Amino acid sequence: MSEPGSLIRSLSGRQSARNFHSYVISEIGVGIASGRLPVGSILPNDAEMMDTYGVSRTVLREALKTLEAKGLVEARAKVGTRVLPKSRWNLFDRQVLSWIHEAGPDAAFLRSFVEVREALEIPAAREAAEKRNADDVRMLHYWLKQRRAVTALPEPFALAEFELHRTICEASHNPFLRAATGVVEFGNAQSTVRRLEAGVTDLAAEKETLYQALVDAVERGSATEAASVMADVLKIDRDWILGV
Repeated sequence: MSEPGSLIRSLSGRQSARNFHSYVISEIGVGIASGRLPVGSILPNDAEMMDTYGVSRTVLREALKTLEAKGLVEARAKVGTRVLPKSRWNLFDRQVLSWIHEAGPDAAFLRSFVEVREALEIPAAREAAEKRNADDVRMLHYWLKQRRAVTALPEPFALAEFELHRTICEASHNPFLRAATGVVEFGNAQSTVRRLEAGVTDLAAEKETLYQALVDAVERGSATEAASVMADVLKIDRDWILGV
């Protein structure tokens, strides 16, 4: 569940794992993100986890290697597999962010998150206005239209809004910004959830004028305006995400 849009698709309920490998990764990942498997703790031994998850030793070992690559655990000889502190987690990994989203991030995490999101997406809008091509502009208009069309449908709406933001990152033609779309998607998922919790039914209305201005600024090549409007968009999301 690491392709773009997979985190947002979980808004309609937890997705079923495609295979035993992804099932074990997700179960342990959510357990760590939620604190059910606390930082510093040693995971149960292989035999116990094989029994818990109903998988072979090979599947379990591959799952633990994947989690180790994402920075969640560390295997040590004669010690076992230890849960690492959040400072070691790859927080740009979409799958790690999906586990945090499912577990429910705390206030301190969200404050740090919105700061990083703004540091990435405001420059992305500026660069998009400077470097966009005709295909980028066409896709921005497409996702702007889609966002309006599905305003009462939470999951399609969040996907359309995410794709609009992702297209901005793509239009920047900056490989680092293009690689940060997991952060972008997490932001769209969090802001949509907060609106739903508050009973908002027309999800598009609040930022409609701003998104139109953003797309227009990128199309015209107005970098300063694009960055300014993106800052306004993210300020609204920040308030929702932090509960201001």
